[in-house]
Amino acid sequence: MLETVISSEGLSIGPLLLCTLTSIVLGVLLGLIHTYKNTYSKGLIVTLALLPVLVQAVIMMVNGNIGAGVAVAGAFSLVRFRSAPGSAREISAVFMAVAVGIATGMGYITYAIVIFIAAALLTLILFTVKYGDIRDSERELKITIPESLDYNGAFDDIFAAYTKKTELVRVKSTNLGSMFELQYKIVLNGDQNLIEKKFLDALRCRNGNLNVSCGKAGNTLKEEL
Repeated sequence: MLETVISSEGLSIGPLLLCTLTSIVLGVLLGLIHTYKNTYSKGLIVTLALLPVLVQAVIMMVNGNIGAGVAVAGAFSLVRFRSAPGSAREISAVFMAVAVGIATGMGYITYAIVIFIAAALLTLILFTVKYGDIRDSERELKITIPESLDYNGAFDDIFAAYTKKTELVRVKSTNLGSMFELQYKIVLNGDQNLIEKKFLDALRCRNGNLNVSCGKAGNTLKEEL
């Protein structure tokens, strides 16, 4: 059974140093893991390295005080919503750093190490095997059309000639309501390198030579949580 290294009589220098060292090591490792097959900023990596020891310090200060613990949770929430929005992977890394800091702050060193190892191995494995990746054949298509063009069925013959699958994802107005932007998920029929230009040219002829963009799924649309 996992036990805390912090004595019920109070915190001594030995357990404090052990918890702090564990937080630092796990935080640095977490930052390194976040760089694996990922785009990142130096500021985020440094933050992930520092966050466990900072959370640990706060948790040790409020240990045993329920009211203070609720206040700290509220402070963490404010930090989350006041910060710039990040990707799902960044948010999960921040939560992992907070979880490690809470565990070490309460003195559960073994628990912090076990949970960190499990999460780190799962992260590395899932990103190595490309778990959840969108198929390369699936594309995201954006078509800008004038307001006067009825988009229902306007491109059906072109889609039938060049795609295996077409799904209208979203329609939104642009340019002060004078135009619409259609967003589709498509699978091109045949060799993408050979037919993509012909496909886009056909769409441009139909929409009055307005903007048309086509890219890999996940690139043309922002990630939504």
